[in-house]
Amino acid sequence: MKKWISVAMLLSLSGCATTPETAQESEAKITPREALAPRVNRNTVIDEEVLYLLMAAELAGQRNQYDLALDAYLQAAKRVDDARIAERAVKIGMFLKDEKRTREALEIWLAKDRQNLPARKFAVLLAIKDSDRDGAVTNLDAIFQDDPAGFEGGMLEILKAMEKEGRARFIYDVLDDLSQLHPDQASLLFLQAVVASVLHDNDLAQQKIGRVLELQPDWNKAIIFQAQLAGRSGDMVKAREYLEKAVKQAPDDRQLRKMLLEVLVNTGAFDDAIKLCQGVLEETPDDGETLFTLALIHLQQNQVDKAENYLEKLLNNSDWEGQASFYLGKIELDQQRPDKALKWFDRAEAKGYGFEADMAAVSLLLNQKQLEEAEARIKKMDGKYPDQHLRVLMMKAELYNQWGRHSEAYDVLTLALKDAPENRDVLYARALIADRLNKLDVLEADLLSILQKNPDDVGALNALGYTLTDKTQRYDEAEKYLLKALQLQPDEAVVIDSYGWLQFKRGNHQLALESLKKAYEKQPENEIAAHIAEVMWVMGRVEEAKEFFRPVFKKFPDDEYLLKFKNRYMPDEL
Repeated sequence: MKKWISVAMLLSLSGCATTPETAQESEAKITPREALAPRVNRNTVIDEEVLYLLMAAELAGQRNQYDLALDAYLQAAKRVDDARIAERAVKIGMFLKDEKRTREALEIWLAKDRQNLPARKFAVLLAIKDSDRDGAVTNLDAIFQDDPAGFEGGMLEILKAMEKEGRARFIYDVLDDLSQLHPDQASLLFLQAVVASVLHDNDLAQQKIGRVLELQPDWNKAIIFQAQLAGRSGDMVKAREYLEKAVKQAPDDRQLRKMLLEVLVNTGAFDDAIKLCQGVLEETPDDGETLFTLALIHLQQNQVDKAENYLEKLLNNSDWEGQASFYLGKIELDQQRPDKALKWFDRAEAKGYGFEADMAAVSLLLNQKQLEEAEARIKKMDGKYPDQHLRVLMMKAELYNQWGRHSEAYDVLTLALKDAPENRDVLYARALIADRLNKLDVLEADLLSILQKNPDDVGALNALGYTLTDKTQRYDEAEKYLLKALQLQPDEAVVIDSYGWLQFKRGNHQLALESLKKAYEKQPENEIAAHIAEVMWVMGRVEEAKEFFRPVFKKFPDDEYLLKFKNRYMPDEL
């Protein structure tokens, strides 16, 4: 809901209006037989020269010599009083992206049939490409008067084709001129609102759609768009109000109810969302999407039993079994039942929810330290998901990292960077591995690459600041990065921990301990616990350090950070 309405969405709302073929569509549709078949009016007298030109066009097309075919059709169009030959020349010209000859053919086509709507639409496309404002307005005006019902759909298709070429502002100006010719036409104002939203001018879009609804208060599509604009501006209360009005007018519109449901969930109106879902289920008890939505709502409310109930109902629905199995696996994982979770993830994969289920299964195995099984699954994923090659490489690197094979993890991530040299996650992961290999130059370069693209990346700021603190004496640089990270996220525990460690390294022990304790209260991680124990020990508060450390170590005896502290300060204890 926070995204503005897309042109594609509006096209789906606009119905089956007649639309112009874009250049891309023409390319996709035209075949030698379709493009070159001479559709000459039976009453047209064809002399020998014209017949020769048409035969030459067809033969050229059969040999894929479209350039020659276009010339032949263009010459024939000049000699025969039949607009269809010119139409063929236009379509072949669009296919070849030959604007000069396309315009020549289009002029012939319009001269022979000025009321032809497809010809007018091609003329609009070319006028927009040429920034010919008068030409665009003239042809659009003719289309609007001849086919007012199909105008909106056709205009949206033109916008969709021309938006990629940066012509949205020009199209808005053309529509503005057209609105001067036809004041208070709701369809023109609606189109202006759409183009304004494409231009990210939300205020203008809301102004235009407001005027549309003054003219046609019950136009549901305009109400939906108004809701989209409200959601884009963050006013979810208004978005809900508009959508509820639209649903009241069109209670059977599933897409509309889905949009309202999304707003209700996003605003935390779970009870209302559940009522809306239950209303759907009264009509269609086996509606998979509604059952799944109810399950997710109950999960958000930590009502796991109810969520499981709805997910289990979906296990007999072939379209939803995979997704339901995946979420049942997540529930089992949250409840510390990894064996059951793995079975659900495998079922999800078998029922079409492949990649995400496989990733969840591998992640589970890594957390359970079942590294051989994880490795076997990752090898299978390499061939199964070629489109997800990067994410599979990232998972393989994590496997090697957990195995302690850091050099192999580093090599895998270096390989991944060849495919995605600016990928933030890969750069960050390699920086962490580089730290373990004491490749501080690589670590710093990778983190700086992230910060060059996004100076406010808190993760990179913290990692760089902490590493400079822990591995070097460049404390002033470290402080610069950590202070910025704290400014961006003052309550982030790991950043507070890093800043506390910086104070410790500078000898500000009391200030360090205060920061570290604050971080541990927010997020009781083992690394922070090890830092607190070390600061206490160095401050001479040895017994206090032992008292704090022992219960944490007893709970996590294999943690690398806790073991590092124990081996350094308490090797003979515990």
